[in-house]
Amino acid sequence: MSGTWDMLGTGGPVIALLALMSLLSVTVIAVKLIQLWPVRSGAAAREQALNLWRDGDRTRAQQSIGTDPSPAGRVMGYAMQALQDGLRGPLLQDELQRRGNEEVSRMNSLIRLLELIAMVAPLLGLLGTVLGMIQSFQELELAQGAANASVLAGGIWQALLTTAAGLLVAIPAAVAAGLFAARIDAAAQAIESAAGRLLLIDGSR
Repeated sequence: MSGTWDMLGTGGPVIALLALMSLLSVTVIAVKLIQLWPVRSGAAAREQALNLWRDGDRTRAQQSIGTDPSPAGRVMGYAMQALQDGLRGPLLQDELQRRGNEEVSRMNSLIRLLELIAMVAPLLGLLGTVLGMIQSFQELELAQGAANASVLAGGIWQALLTTAAGLLVAIPAAVAAGLFAARIDAAAQAIESAAGRLLLIDGSR
């Protein structure tokens, strides 16, 4: 282990920090995959619940929406219960807006962390490269021209290694953040659509 650390030179601490960031990134991606996997599910349950609500069978409609684990299903389930309790108008709309915002905020948690990792990792890699190049040229100066090309090349590849490591950490984090953001946007649209359609049906009866 110490031999590997010595070989990396000034890039060693940067590589270690990037390794920690990579571990954090993988952990966040795994957590978000589990959290966001069901957010676009339940479309059939919501459609069935809306049809039942339109037909006046509110009890079965609420039972149907209870099988939907998605954020849209939870907001729609609350809306149905609120309508059953007689809550309507601006108060209901404001409450649905608040609950929808809470669902979106919950889905967006940790996405900023992924974006930060994607932004900082290449900069850390570049920093390690710059420090490594400085060390290589310092060693070349101390050798007073006696260093051969292979020694200089060895120092350069060690320095460039941190840039490659930074990109390897940043690219998956950036891709995951983008995909998660698209899924969250789709889930937010589903929340808005479900609540809006329910209110429209209820207002038309």
